[in-house]
Amino acid sequence: MSQAGLKLNLGSGDKRIDGFVNVDHSPECKPDILLDLEATPWDFRDDSVTHVVLHHVLEHLGRTPEAFLAIMQELYRVCRDEAVIEITVPHPFHDNFISDPTHVRPITAMTLALFDREENLRWRAAGSANSPLALQCGVDFRIVEFQNRLDPPAMAALKQLEERDLMLAQAFFNFGRNLISEMWFTIKVVKPG
Repeated sequence: MSQAGLKLNLGSGDKRIDGFVNVDHSPECKPDILLDLEATPWDFRDDSVTHVVLHHVLEHLGRTPEAFLAIMQELYRVCRDEAVIEITVPHPFHDNFISDPTHVRPITAMTLALFDREENLRWRAAGSANSPLALQCGVDFRIVEFQNRLDPPAMAALKQLEERDLMLAQAFFNFGRNLISEMWFTIKVVKPG
């Protein structure tokens, strides 16, 4: 199998994507490639991947910080410059995240920003205490899109609100559980030219 310009559906489970190499650790899912994503290095060449999908996968990986950092470094190693990585994760304040014992870590926009070299340099210049993981791990991922998916009951309730109530709803969003069910990210790999 040629590895030039690979598209990977990592942790594919039963959700196979046509045109992608479907990768999973479970033989019962019948993946194209059987692979434990926590066992690094992966059997893909450096700079061989142009597109990665991680749909409800990243929150299951890296029980220890060292393991998670190794996974992020491996993802960076196999991706080409400007490779696109699509990530979907449950919101950490939703029962879908809290209830599943296989979820080992919340993934948020700040989690991913820790792997952005430009952000790390800004934080360093400002004297911020944020962990400069991009600099420490030698990676660079940019968030290019971020969306929250509202839980259907929360969406129905919000549609009932008057304009004047939206400020209160926003405050509730920031602290309430089970309002946002998922977060979707598109990140881009940045490698020196």
